[in-house]
Amino acid sequence: MAENDFFRTAPDEVRRLASRGELADRAAIARGDARRCLRASVFEIAQPVVFRNLTRKLELKRGHDRCAVAVHNLADRCLDRFHDDMEAVVHDVFHNARIPITSLEGWIHSRLSYATVDGYRRRRSERGALQRPRVPRWLAAKLDEDPMLTALAVDILEFAGSDIAMGPGIWPTEQWAEYRVARGSDPATALQVVEEATEVVLTAMRARPKWYADYVERPLGHKRLLSVSLSRFPSEDGADPAFRLEEPDALAERAAIAMAAIDRRIAGGEVPEAVVVEVVSSVFHDEPWTDGPTAVGRVLAAVAAR
Repeated sequence: MAENDFFRTAPDEVRRLASRGELADRAAIARGDARRCLRASVFEIAQPVVFRNLTRKLELKRGHDRCAVAVHNLADRCLDRFHDDMEAVVHDVFHNARIPITSLEGWIHSRLSYATVDGYRRRRSERGALQRPRVPRWLAAKLDEDPMLTALAVDILEFAGSDIAMGPGIWPTEQWAEYRVARGSDPATALQVVEEATEVVLTAMRARPKWYADYVERPLGHKRLLSVSLSRFPSEDGADPAFRLEEPDALAERAAIAMAAIDRRIAGGEVPEAVVVEVVSSVFHDEPWTDGPTAVGRVLAAVAAR
């Protein structure tokens, strides 16, 4: 078949290749426009399968009724997750469609769980995170084998390497608290308990700095950042609201994340000056820029001193 004919009949040709057990082999040798067309056709075939059988169920479970209606209704974060799942499915088709497949849609449906879980693990691996977060024996011992603390340690490792964007507080302690309230914890104290327990676990993890840098700081450095508004509070004299700065520990945590991202990108060959400005501005995007010694200024000074 001529290349132009393939472009015109791509989805049908993809199905024909699948029926003959040749789809993965064709994907392996396709280059340039032919590969892009092949990829677009697999995406076109897989999209309704993924949305109906995976995305819609997940969005309804999250309470995102509008997102569950159609792909074009997906909110930004939900759309990101959908594209991650689509990428995983296309990758699975390109690598594993090596047997005769009568119905490509049915085959994709049967492998949705495998393909998306495998894709999630590959993305974690690319960030340097543990693919299957587990608490090592030394950390469990430091936490006195406490079930709540060890479970929270798994949550921390899971979040560090996940696709979930990072907010200004870094750790999703409110979400973790809500999870525990749903399982019987006291709503009045749940958040405080989780925040204090998170610090206990992080302190224990930092006892092995290289392990902490490898499996917590490094994957955090790959995360997207949520765009959030600056929090304000009334000043004591009734003047314009002032900006609330974070506590020193939270700023230090952000600085560690910024340094991990900076080190990774400079090691990858990017221009150091541009990397520092971009990363620090991104990680500390909700800190005020003033003429005084702001958190951003302190971080920039620390970076310059390295």
